[in-house]
Amino acid sequence: MNIYVSIKKLVTYGINCGLLDERDKTYTINLLIDALGIDSFEEPALETENINLEQTLNEILEYAVENGLCEDSVTYRDLFDTRVMSLLMPRPSEVTQKFWELYKISPKDATNYFYKLSGNSNYIRRYRVEKDKKWISSTPYGNIDITINLSKPEKDPKAIAAAKAAPQSGYPKCALCRENEGYAGRVNSPARQNHRIIPVTINDSDWFMQYSPYVYYNEHCIVFNSQHTPMKIDRSTFKKLLDFVELFPHYFVGSNADLPIVGGSILSHDHFQGGNYDFAMAKAPMEKSFSFNGFDDVEAGIVKWPMSTIRLRSKSADSLVCLADKILNSWRAYSDESAFIFSHTNDEPHNTITPIARMKNGCFELDLVLRNNLTTPEHPLGVYHPHSELHNIKKENIGLIEVMGLAVLPARLNSELDELADAIINKKDISSIDTIKKHSSWVNSFVGNYDNINSENIQTILQDEVGKVFLLVLEHAGVFKRDDEGKKAFDRFINQIL
Repeated sequence: MNIYVSIKKLVTYGINCGLLDERDKTYTINLLIDALGIDSFEEPALETENINLEQTLNEILEYAVENGLCEDSVTYRDLFDTRVMSLLMPRPSEVTQKFWELYKISPKDATNYFYKLSGNSNYIRRYRVEKDKKWISSTPYGNIDITINLSKPEKDPKAIAAAKAAPQSGYPKCALCRENEGYAGRVNSPARQNHRIIPVTINDSDWFMQYSPYVYYNEHCIVFNSQHTPMKIDRSTFKKLLDFVELFPHYFVGSNADLPIVGGSILSHDHFQGGNYDFAMAKAPMEKSFSFNGFDDVEAGIVKWPMSTIRLRSKSADSLVCLADKILNSWRAYSDESAFIFSHTNDEPHNTITPIARMKNGCFELDLVLRNNLTTPEHPLGVYHPHSELHNIKKENIGLIEVMGLAVLPARLNSELDELADAIINKKDISSIDTIKKHSSWVNSFVGNYDNINSENIQTILQDEVGKVFLLVLEHAGVFKRDDEGKKAFDRFINQIL
């Protein structure tokens, strides 16, 4: 039976990448044949020890579909192959023990092990992440990252209908809760049997670290509260962020804001995002420096960045926590009608902060990005949000990742840009093509700037123009604009704190 070959290949893969020990071989084969409804096994010879995981899992999935073990859709296949991979996984306690043993050697050794495990286990589906389209766009603020997210599979209509009909479950309470570790999943909740989390203590409280299955950047990790508690930016947030980068000085960590529109997609569970990556914001210099009274050990300044950012740097984490808390409280209550900044309307708060922490040259560094979620009839999705003329490219919230200079753009753009390229080259009327007419005004705004557009340069031109739009997105999200009036308004806020 060919399924014997697929089982042998998967077990060989597990041994080769360190998920299994040779001693685990027979045990794991027996677990796999049980999951596949087979009551015997004859070990075949393999032509190669170099195993392709995606191909091997597809072989097992085809067998499962043909034998009625799994429905033939991406949702059900993902549930089934996660169950299969879980049979190769070490227990959570084993992963935790090995992580902290390696941490004694170095924090990098520990995170390298855990990141590799998260990929080898297929929790991070590397073959999907590799499909993401990425490029660099040059701006006056440095090189920003652009990505079109293609790693999240589209649900098929059958699975969507099943999810709608499925009874709602309160377990796990959300996608971040610790109860996801080992959870089998269901049609409306992803399987996490191959998922592992690492306990960490920050600000004397229990948190966990995991990696994002979508990996928007290198070693994209999520740090989340052990309790299902809402996002909140306060003094303790700064302490937690700085504790984390002290534990893992090769990582940055930041938090989404805690208000709708300017916050992330999950406000119901307190969490941060971090990783081993230098964003354009981290590389941006301070264009103006100043000193806060009572904080002589803190270097402070305004960052040259399209979003309004105050940078604090010190060897003392305590000093940064105290000063960041002072700035946060001042910003929460700050209004400047001439700059169209209102802290509250009808008792609804609008001001908050997106904080990002890192270690740099032996110092703690904390970036505080000022946010405001005010809406108006003209801008119902947010005054400091991408305005409607940019929605053909980016309509979604500007969260932590975008704030730092990485555009996470919707998957629809992949096909739309290809269709646009063809339309521009062949001089078609874009406004008459339903799938891309939303881009007509945008294309008309730049196409005349190029003397010669052809099949060899059209993709580069479109990527450059998308990068320019994302820069405008960041500028729209900035509460103090980058013109002279905006800079004066920013100074007024700073001066009332000094």
